[in-house]
Amino acid sequence: MDQIARFLRPAGGGIHTVSTGRRSREALQQTFYGARDADEVQAKWRTALASVGRAKVAVLGIPSDCGAGLARGAAFGPEGIRAALLRLCPDYSARAARAGILDVGDVFVVPQLLGDDMLSEEQRRWTRAALYGPAAAGDADLPVAPLSIAERVVDELLRVNPALRIFMLGGDHSVAWPVVAALGRRAAGAWAIVHVDAHTDLLPQRLGVRICFATWAYHANELLGRGGRLVQVGVRASSRSKQHWESTLGVRQFWADEVRARGGAVIDDVIRHLEELGIRSVYLSNDIDATDGAAAPSPPSMAPQPRPAAPASSGAERRQLTVMFCDLVGSTALSTRLDPEDLRDVIAAYHKCVAGVSARATTRCRPSGTDTCAPNRCHEPHSCGLRESTCTPSTQTATAPCTATSSSRSPRVVKNDST
Repeated sequence: MDQIARFLRPAGGGIHTVSTGRRSREALQQTFYGARDADEVQAKWRTALASVGRAKVAVLGIPSDCGAGLARGAAFGPEGIRAALLRLCPDYSARAARAGILDVGDVFVVPQLLGDDMLSEEQRRWTRAALYGPAAAGDADLPVAPLSIAERVVDELLRVNPALRIFMLGGDHSVAWPVVAALGRRAAGAWAIVHVDAHTDLLPQRLGVRICFATWAYHANELLGRGGRLVQVGVRASSRSKQHWESTLGVRQFWADEVRARGGAVIDDVIRHLEELGIRSVYLSNDIDATDGAAAPSPPSMAPQPRPAAPASSGAERRQLTVMFCDLVGSTALSTRLDPEDLRDVIAAYHKCVAGVSARATTRCRPSGTDTCAPNRCHEPHSCGLRESTCTPSTQTATAPCTATSSSRSPRVVKNDST
């Protein structure tokens, strides 16, 4: 277990923090492990790690988004998912243990790196010294980049427990590759991948990068030997047609419009297709941007899902519109004095106060940062009793200490991969 622990950190600890985010991470870990301090977190994590050989499922976080496109933030996915689990199910850790589910922790990530094959030997030596100590700088067997470390971890976990199921939390979708690569070396018999995603991720390379969010599925398909063993569900953003991908790469696809039209019948077709191929083992890789935007908003780079057109109005109606705009005075100076987490809580309390006031008189309150814009639904300005003075206490109280908390970082492009 020492070899595996060398590459990992306790759950939620895969992102290196010095000050920003450190307190929230430590609070999450103490709750997750039922520990009083960092030393006890470390001790309980190592004790749990020693039970890998008896576990049924291993939860592994890979908090890396260096392989993403324009959007960043998926690196906070593993921490955010665990925090949400604890909110929804406070005794999650105990229940998971009873079910044979072991959280082995997070791959420790150097956020500027992706794969070892992209690094010079000099850079690898520097990073080995930083991660494992100066004496390890010359040990070429030690991986340093997130994808390379993750692949080694999965290899080690399956070596200790060949029957173990890997449930991986990402991270941008490049983090699926190390799990798939390790499974490919140990899979017994025919296996397949069901890939739920709005994109195909089927480029052989992107701007010269072999493994990233847009290419991992191509290489997974090659690893499987094509033949329809990569099944993609929910595609809706592609410069090529379904016929192109199926005919040139031998994948099987069920696009989003078909899923919307046929619903659960598509699942039956996926299962039937896999049975016809003699598949008995499946790795499921789920990208959140395939989820309906109403349930999980897509990242900024994702095209919105088409919606049925609203019926045409029989006639326009002209109304006078009053718009209230308010701002948190002194927020810029405040941001220089507070830690980001404390500032987030202040702004969340401010949004809550303003929303409560404006809800009495407006159809919608739209906060953005420290600004709030609220259109008035009344025909006449202030006819509902809302006055400028009404808003003044609300904006001021946000600068006082408060108990309101904002939601955790949304794992916007989080990849929740499971076997």
